[in-house]
Amino acid sequence: MKVIDTKNAPGAIGPYSQGFVTANGLVITSGQLPVDPKTGAMPEGIAAQTAQSCENVGAILKEAGSGFDKVVKTTCYLADIADFAAFNEVYAKYFTSKPARSCFAVKALPKAALCEIECIAEA
Repeated sequence: MKVIDTKNAPGAIGPYSQGFVTANGLVITSGQLPVDPKTGAMPEGIAAQTAQSCENVGAILKEAGSGFDKVVKTTCYLADIADFAAFNEVYAKYFTSKPARSCFAVKALPKAALCEIECIAEA
């Protein structure tokens, strides 16, 4: 397995990596909060946070030699299910191949984020 490590996405805030490329060619990312890797800050609002989480996922996919078009599964976490429609509007601009997905609300996300996205893709 190969560890994915890029400065174009936020570093892990715990004992985990940004992702892995498995021996059989799958890219598995850790959940990506909407943290700007350059500033460490999070934008305001669900639309901006969704876009930043997607950008972070994209940076990890790129580092792994993959891309949004190769994503087969995402798991999406929302701090408030009322944000579902606004989240989907932005998410759909990135994940145009419409991968399989689970999306649900959780009680809270790290750093009081409004969303988090993880995925599995082909390398």
